[in-house]
Amino acid sequence: MSRVVHSFTTKVPVWTPYVTPVDPAAATPEQMAAMQVTPSNKGISPYVLTLAHDPESLAVRSPLFNQIMYGKDGLTSAERELGAVGASVANRCVYCAAVHASRFNGLTKRPEVIDTIFRDERDARLEPRDQAIFDFAARLSETPAALDGAAVETLREAGLDTLESVDLVFAAAIFGWANRLMHTLGEPPEP
Repeated sequence: MSRVVHSFTTKVPVWTPYVTPVDPAAATPEQMAAMQVTPSNKGISPYVLTLAHDPESLAVRSPLFNQIMYGKDGLTSAERELGAVGASVANRCVYCAAVHASRFNGLTKRPEVIDTIFRDERDARLEPRDQAIFDFAARLSETPAALDGAAVETLREAGLDTLESVDLVFAAAIFGWANRLMHTLGEPPEP
């Protein structure tokens, strides 16, 4: 099976799983319980229905995802979304990049940031704080072992405190995982 190459866009594509998602009408009580805490609390997506094949993992994954992406301390919601975009661009996950770029745009009303990222990808030049967040998330996704004290110092110089820096690590890391799940379990169909 050849992988379809897509361009980044804020138009969220349809994600199609390779395996048949769990049918809610035939789901076990454990699967139904695990699906009650969806990542965005907006309904049960085909992605969540696919993850529900392993209800124990899903029951842990969704609350963790929600806490990382929707927590109240540390990074702003928009900065968490920018970290998710950085990871998703580095990992070539057009679905996650679109979802989180759209959220960033909705929160900030600064679509030019995402336009620049989607046009220039890793060569994007942004305002210093946005640049530090984007670069760190992308670098963490590309080569985690290459990040060192200098990478953290760059975050400090951009004005991130310790909790904000840890939040960024969490957001980028969970998207390293989410992007890999999305790619392995399905993909958007050809445009």
